[in-house]
Amino acid sequence: MKNIIIIGSEGFTAKYLVKSLLDKNYNCIKVDKLEKDFNEYYQCDINKKDTLNRIPLHSNDIVIHLAAVQYDLAVPNYANREKYFLDTNYLGTKNVLEWMYKANCSHMIYFSSDMVYGQPQAIPINENHPRNPFGYYGLSKKMTEDLCYKYIEKYGFNITIFRPRLIMGPGRLGILKKLFQLIKLNMPVPLIGNGNNYYQMISVYDCVDAIAKAIKLDVPNSTINLGSATPPTVRILLDKLIKSVGSKSITTALPAKPIKLVLYLLDRLGISIMYPEQYMIADENYLLDIKKAQNVINWHPQFSDQDMIIQAYDYYIKGKQY
Repeated sequence: MKNIIIIGSEGFTAKYLVKSLLDKNYNCIKVDKLEKDFNEYYQCDINKKDTLNRIPLHSNDIVIHLAAVQYDLAVPNYANREKYFLDTNYLGTKNVLEWMYKANCSHMIYFSSDMVYGQPQAIPINENHPRNPFGYYGLSKKMTEDLCYKYIEKYGFNITIFRPRLIMGPGRLGILKKLFQLIKLNMPVPLIGNGNNYYQMISVYDCVDAIAKAIKLDVPNSTINLGSATPPTVRILLDKLIKSVGSKSITTALPAKPIKLVLYLLDRLGISIMYPEQYMIADENYLLDIKKAQNVINWHPQFSDQDMIIQAYDYYIKGKQY
């Protein structure tokens, strides 16, 4: 029987994915570095090759690689940030690919990031857009993508690489947590720039659906953007949220250039309110072209940005957050 090996199974997206795949009667094997006592679960740190070797893997299995360090954890200061991201995101993935190669298993679905693109040069951003990331997280994902391409070309692997926008849904807050705190307290909500730019997100449910479609198609060799269909402007998104939850907050525009400079200096001083990959595009139109997802895996996003942010805020208020 074909197994679906989910690496990073205790992460936010993976928890929704595991439930969905089990409901579809797939045989799932969960892999994560956290110590858990589950059936079909293996504790493994992908930075350590010996722990990978304990996981059963067969040639017809599919590996779904979701393990990564991101900005939702305690990120080191700027001087130590490169090693922090490269150790897991790049070197860990290198270990996964080597482990797969030894087992003659060649099908993997890998979650990369839209942060590989950096400054938008054209809108919407398609998968052929130049990759010039702002920071070390995006760089680690770019390097890992290049490693995947090597395994495709040299060893005949089938790898679907997804580049999602900011993943949202019930229980996931990330950078929005600070905004939600202000809205709850009826305080002004600052915007970097005038807020008239379009800033796309993607629902965790739509991410899970994209993975399921790629599995059904036996993992097409393709790099695919994932994002919502018709995102509103940042100001409209937040104004509607404020109104829907009955807050007295108002959105307040701040000049983008000096705010970015302050955020840059604070980050270099080790007082990181936002990271470059977050604030550098905060006032930009940043929209991914999702036509390829529609054409290659017949995927269409079902959730709007407004749905996502309201779900996330509801969970924040209830004290349920990932």
